[in-house]
Formats: sequence, C-alpha cells, structure tokens
Amino acid sequence: MYPMGGNSMAGPFWSNGPAPGAFYNFPGSTVAGGAMQARSDTPGEFGTQRSYYPVTTGTSVVGLMFKDGVIIAADKLISYGSLARFHDVDRVYRINDKTVLGIGGDFADFQYIKRHIDQKVIDDQCLDDKNEMKPRSFYNWLTRVMYNRRSEFQPLYLDLVIGGMQDGEPFLGHVNLRGRSYTSNVVATGYGTHLALPLLREWSENPTAYQTLGQPEANDLMKRVMEVLWYRDCRSDPKYSQAVCTADGVKVDTDCFVAQNWELAHTIKGY
Repeated sequence: MYPMGGNSMAGPFWSNGPAPGAFYNFPGSTVAGGAMQARSDTPGEFGTQRSYYPVTTGTSVVGLMFKDGVIIAADKLISYGSLARFHDVDRVYRINDKTVLGIGGDFADFQYIKRHIDQKVIDDQCLDDKNEMKPRSFYNWLTRVMYNRRSEFQPLYLDLVIGGMQDGEPFLGHVNLRGRSYTSNVVATGYGTHLALPLLREWSENPTAYQTLGQPEANDLMKRVMEVLWYRDCRSDPKYSQAVCTADGVKVDTDCFVAQNWELAHTIKGY
C-alpha cells in the first residue's frame, strides 16, 4: 500500500524495470515519446511473418482469348529482389480440363493459396458427381479470397489471371491483391500492362475481335508479346510456359523459348 497523499508512481521495481502501473520495456522493442510501441514482428503461429514484404516474385502474365479458347503465358523466372534467382519455375498451371491459372507477384503467397486450390480440386474428385470447378466459379472464389485477405490487412501479393472454357465459350479474367477483378478478351499483369497490351490493342479495345482470331494467329501474337517482354523487362526470362485451353481440354507447354535476335544491338560486344 502506498501512503496517503504519496506518489503512487514510485521508482522501478528493478534497474531498467517497470514502475508500478507501467509497462515493461521488453528487449528489442522501441519507446517513442515515452510511450510503449507494440512490436511489429511478433511471432505468430508459424513464426515471424513477412507477408508485407514480397521477396521472391514473378513478373508479367499475359492472357489472350481467341474464338476457340484461351492462351495464358508467363516466363519461368522467379527473382529474389533484383537477383534473377530461380530460372525454371512454372507460373502457369492447369487446374482441371476447363480451367487454367497464371500467377504473378510473390511466389510464396502463391504456394500458400495453391494448397487450398489443390484441396478444392481433390474435393471435386472425391464427390465424383461429374462436376468440375468452372473458370467463372474459380474466378469469383479467388476474388472473394483476395478481397478478404485485403480487408484483414494481410493481402496476398498476387496478380492472378484465370482462363478457361465454360458452356462452350472462352473466359478470361484478372484478380489482383486488393480483390479488384475484371474480365476482358486480353489481360496482362506487371510490365505487361505497358508493353503487351499496346501490341494487342486491336483485340483489347474490341470486345468481339477475339471471335475472328484463330489459335495459330493467337500463338503467333503470344510469341511476339513474350519476345518484347524479354527484350524490355529486366525481370523476365527467355524461357516461358504457355497453357492453351479449348473445348478439347488443356495443353500446357513448359518448354517455350523466345526466338531472340540481338543483331540490332551491334554496339554491344562480348555477350
């Protein structure tokens, strides 16, 4: 008991310890203006989390819709900051015979959400009711997941491109880390929004133009786009993966390579 009229804020219990009624200044924490600040790196269930600082990232993903299906392509480089670290990582995936997915952004966040996607596919197979997850349903589910994480201030740093065939019609959509989503006949993420979309403007600005575009022409357009991205984007790679979804199913080619031509760089020697 403190004496009547005495100072209840006596000295600290021990050297550098808390005073009565005050908080203890834990090692590693900071004090600003005399007030205690909460630690920002408090370990969680799985240790210290770094979800606010994407480290291993992938660059552009490009999607193009043609009259018989959808093409999604992305290079195979995962960068560790500015370092071109992992050169053979696929960023285009087959979800089922009707749906494909391309991812840009933080690869660790994608590995997290990929486990949930795989579980949904397994659940569909276990039900054995002849129904598979359709691209529009998959697109809407990802929109809700991304918006929910954003609302909790724990966003998944991803740019997702979803494509596929539903009811005989091609579908192509995009979802970003804030849950913002849209559908279009041409979709690009990252640097591709500045470099790829101008090359595809004939198709991106006309919502029905894809109906006159065949698969061979769409393949040629995608090759041209990936070549320009390799030349202009310093986080890209000449190797890329490409998925084509049609009424016959999904075909993924993981060994595509840009046909490089550096003859214009005649002043550069030794490379």
